[in-house]
Amino acid sequence: MALSFAIGSLCFLIGPFPGYADLVGPGADAVTFFVGSIFFTAGGAMQVWLSVGGPRSALWAAGVQSAGTLFFNVTTFAAMHTALTNPEYDKLVWRPDAFGSICFLVSGVIAYAASPRHGWRPARGAPHWWEPAVNLLGCVFFGISAVAGFVVPEQGSMIDLAAANWNTALGAACFLACAVATLRTGHSSKSHRRRPLRALEQAVRAHAS
Repeated sequence: MALSFAIGSLCFLIGPFPGYADLVGPGADAVTFFVGSIFFTAGGAMQVWLSVGGPRSALWAAGVQSAGTLFFNVTTFAAMHTALTNPEYDKLVWRPDAFGSICFLVSGVIAYAASPRHGWRPARGAPHWWEPAVNLLGCVFFGISAVAGFVVPEQGSMIDLAAANWNTALGAACFLACAVATLRTGHSSKSHRRRPLRALEQAVRAHAS
């Protein structure tokens, strides 16, 4: 799950950079976004499965986020098709899907509301106390990017284009930080089945040895 989210986040992190698009071209850049959305969907599906049997808030957060990834699949595929068939399509390869961004934002709010907090601030001290806040921040960046990208390329300016690109990259960086933290420790607030899976893994290793 964490590896899928990490790969997907990395794709959305490098995709918006103008230097990357200039290097590989708009078609390959659009493919990067589509591949990233597929990994997001894979990670989201595994996250839903891992959250079954856990807190209801974790299941809702994972489910809503997983639905958002499906919207991204549709829009990134459409952008990829357009970019590959139209050589002049080079102003904005992909804009964050409005419905997908809303799903991500709702999911981030649910996860943050269920996390230990002191008022609006996250409660420090617990392992990975910062992850729900950083995840929510990433969702906010994606939302800003969706709003900025909505006015590009028809009546938008280069400032709108930059806002869409940079907020997409910042949001992806937040998601990447959470995914890498989960990869390093194996801990995730939405993975209720983590302990049973680890017990099964240990049993398999013991049997193999």
